[in-house]
Amino acid sequence: MSNTNYQTFNSDQPNSPNPPTYSEKDPYKESGPAGSALPTGQGATAPMPPYYGSPGSAYPPQMSQPQQTVIITPVYPSSAPDYLAYSIFTMLCCCLPLGIAALVFSIQTRDANHSGNSMAAQRNSKMARNFAHAALGVGIFLIIVYIVLMVILLNQNNRS
Repeated sequence: MSNTNYQTFNSDQPNSPNPPTYSEKDPYKESGPAGSALPTGQGATAPMPPYYGSPGSAYPPQMSQPQQTVIITPVYPSSAPDYLAYSIFTMLCCCLPLGIAALVFSIQTRDANHSGNSMAAQRNSKMARNFAHAALGVGIFLIIVYIVLMVILLNQNNRS
């Protein structure tokens, strides 16, 4: 199969210092015998691109790169509790503003745990727990105040 897109190397030809340039405007096209298209489907192989190696070599040249030293420092995740479920519960059921603050610190605790920053994880865990406890306390206090006010209002309505 003779095609002008392939450059042949014979032992009497010198090495080509610059391979032919590739152009996306003129894509590589090849046709089979008598101008027919190449076979496609099962068992068909794609045409080989031109090879610009040394004459007579069947394999591409070996590329060598300098050795690089990679230092991998393992990241050990810390195990500080993140109180995520507790924060979500206090946010939805007790006190929304304090629950949101607890949720933010819970998420920061989880991120610090995954990155291995144990100091930040412990600090954020403590803050998440404190905000969640405060939200629970405020929520219980508001429920008790609501019940007391309802009892007082019902007693006043019964007396009148």
